[in-house]
Amino acid sequence: MRARWTGLVALALAGWLGTAQAAEKLVLYTSQPTDQMKAVLDLFKKVEPGIEVEMFRSGTTEVMNKLAAEFAAGAPQADVLLIADEVAMSQLAREGRLMPYPEAPVARFPKHFYDKEMRWFGTKVITTGIVYNTQLVKEPPKSWNDLLRPDAKGRVIMPSPLYSGAAVIHVGTLTELPEFGWRYFEKLAEAGALSARGNGAVLDAVAKGERAYGMLIDYMALNAKAKGSPVEFVFPVEGVTAITQPVAILATAKNVAAAKKFVDFQLSEAAQRQAVEQSYIPAMEGIAPPPAFPPIETIKVISVDPQILARKDEETKKRFADLFGG
Repeated sequence: MRARWTGLVALALAGWLGTAQAAEKLVLYTSQPTDQMKAVLDLFKKVEPGIEVEMFRSGTTEVMNKLAAEFAAGAPQADVLLIADEVAMSQLAREGRLMPYPEAPVARFPKHFYDKEMRWFGTKVITTGIVYNTQLVKEPPKSWNDLLRPDAKGRVIMPSPLYSGAAVIHVGTLTELPEFGWRYFEKLAEAGALSARGNGAVLDAVAKGERAYGMLIDYMALNAKAKGSPVEFVFPVEGVTAITQPVAILATAKNVAAAKKFVDFQLSEAAQRQAVEQSYIPAMEGIAPPPAFPPIETIKVISVDPQILARKDEETKKRFADLFGG
């Protein structure tokens, strides 16, 4: 009887340990496209098979709105965030919402790609330039100002900063530059430019010929072109705006160990090479960009201090909505 009882206890303990291991989970909030995230999580599962991931995916602004509602209710659910831009992350960091992770593996990442207090970490480079329909446009655009040409009147579409994190950076940056400012967007509105909920809607409209020109993130246009869509992507002569899609752990994370493993994974060479396969410019040094991109050193990035963009975030969204609708 004693031996039998000991065996039962051992079986019960083994079962409990197995359940405990299987129960390790991670709650991820992200703005990266769903099809890409499936591939990302498939690779993560191979690296960390014991972690079950629960994901909420939407545009950066909607992810932030969901978080804000959860914070207000005192019940934040996410362990880790992977969203479009450092402006949103900087806001969370200033509010004390992010957990420092000083042990994160950043040795191969430029210092300007991650927070100096190690609260968020850029994972890739995504630029915003001009996409155009090659069947509708006779003279390819070279400048942002070409979207104001007579032939572009009523034929331009752009993502709204009310939904897209990349658009927050893009609109915020251009409106801070004296050569553009809000007057540039006012002229676009006067010429009948349209705003869409996100980058996907912009690509769809241009690829289908509903609009001839669009402001769009690079990889969407380049992937669509590679699949046969009649689109071309342009890096304007004045430069492009860029986001780094940072990853961060929430200070209220319930599954901290799993969250750290996901950050480690995002900053690993395997994940960075997968980013290249998904047509992203990798943040890690020593890894070549996708073949469709020009040499990195030829891409001119225009930027504004993220703290300025964060401070003016609400004003930017309101002024844009006043011009183009919510």
